[in-house]
Amino acid sequence: MDTSTVVPFTAAASAPFPRAADDASAASASAERELARLRARVRELSAELIQAQEAACRHVARELHDSVGAELTATRFALAGVETWLPADAPAQCPAALAVANRSLDAVCAATRDAVAQLHAPSLDAGIVGALAQWTRDFAARTQLRTSFVCAADLRLTRLPAEAALAVFRVAQEALNNIAKHARAESADVRIETSRRHLTLIVSDDGVGVSRNAHRRKGHFGMSGMQARCAAFDGTLHVSARRPEVSRAEASEGVRGTLVRARFAWDAMLADARHAGLRAARS
Repeated sequence: MDTSTVVPFTAAASAPFPRAADDASAASASAERELARLRARVRELSAELIQAQEAACRHVARELHDSVGAELTATRFALAGVETWLPADAPAQCPAALAVANRSLDAVCAATRDAVAQLHAPSLDAGIVGALAQWTRDFAARTQLRTSFVCAADLRLTRLPAEAALAVFRVAQEALNNIAKHARAESADVRIETSRRHLTLIVSDDGVGVSRNAHRRKGHFGMSGMQARCAAFDGTLHVSARRPEVSRAEASEGVRGTLVRARFAWDAMLADARHAGLRAARS
């Protein structure tokens, strides 16, 4: 038998396999590069959305403080003047009406101060832990809800750049404000957990809970802003009913509540800090 016909046949049959493997490897590498590019673009767009939201908050805060605040002050002085000029024999309804107007004005002034305080970016000089601890104390005092804050002991929390710390704070702030507005809850709990790859912010309450499709409605629970802040740092946001995590006793009493779980990637959050350190080292 002439084996010379076998050798070229074997070589021809085996040649396509390495090329197919190389093609598959190249396609996989190309897909990974495209995925990385898309993720980077999502981070960029989310960061732009956050910057626009913060700029809008600063603008509204200035308008409330400067324009609305000035008008409220002028109204207060005008009411005080009316009360002074009111004749002694004025009908009893006049002082009563002025008292109602003053109470309403006090309520509007208090609401305006609260709105300005929430719109302004918080002081993060003490870090995200200090800022959230202070906010939860103020929230409890303002709403009379039992509120707790528990945080993992992780040194990385002290190294968070301002943008990353603000993202975590704003998500917690929005979640707590939603509890005060919608949950009809008696308590709220804020917790920060950390793992090797992620920082996870968990905000829960014992209120009426969230329906299956409620968080998908446009604008509901401030989802777009919260999702953008998570996405800017390669994270995710999940809002669900808390029923699976409550005890049997609570479940039998109809306790549901809402669970907000916001996850942020450490690599994305600490990237700015590393870049700043490199820039400082080179200068």
